[in-house]
Amino acid sequence: MGQKVSPLALRIGYIENWRSLWFADKSEFAKNVIEDYKIREFIKKRFVQASVAKVVIERLADKTKIIIYTARPGVIIGRRGADIDKLRTELGKISSKEVAIDPREIKNPNVEAQLIAQNVSFQLAKRIAFRRAMKRAIENAMNSGAKGIKIKCSGRLNGVEMARQESYQEGKLPLHTFRAQIDYGFAEAQTTYGLLGIKVWVNKGEVIKTINRQKANKTEQK
Repeated sequence: MGQKVSPLALRIGYIENWRSLWFADKSEFAKNVIEDYKIREFIKKRFVQASVAKVVIERLADKTKIIIYTARPGVIIGRRGADIDKLRTELGKISSKEVAIDPREIKNPNVEAQLIAQNVSFQLAKRIAFRRAMKRAIENAMNSGAKGIKIKCSGRLNGVEMARQESYQEGKLPLHTFRAQIDYGFAEAQTTYGLLGIKVWVNKGEVIKTINRQKANKTEQK
């Protein structure tokens, strides 16, 4: 099961949350989903160098709040906030409501699965040997506090005729343990001999949620 289901989707409602936080009627639902997709794709293409890990979209009554988790918030904000104002105007053409942008900095980008996948894809596009790129990423993640990491590369690796998969793993990666915070990322590298896919799983440790003691005591008394 752990290999066939997204580790993030599997843990929604337990230790993970949705990336789109809103409620809509039947008539509005499809429009909002397409709008969210367009917003994410626009940000992804516009800020390739900004190391964007994820985009969370919240829809309020009269406003669309876009939270961008990035390792380089300065690239998004720009000089004196010029770039963020331009981005707000451009996203306003996609969204039907007023747009508010909230860039948030990622303190430890070496353990963010999406950023690791993007970093490996950039290196593969520059013709760096895939094994060296994967092993370097694993070493950086483990040194930065990751409990375990797995990287899988697929495609015509090193330009060989037949496509194949190669993966490297280090540390613990319990995909079936719900309380284990498994981060997942995917990126593609466009090379001269075809498209390569990079998947990354990172174990950030266990999340044990504390329950309210008063509720627990009442349950025990019953």
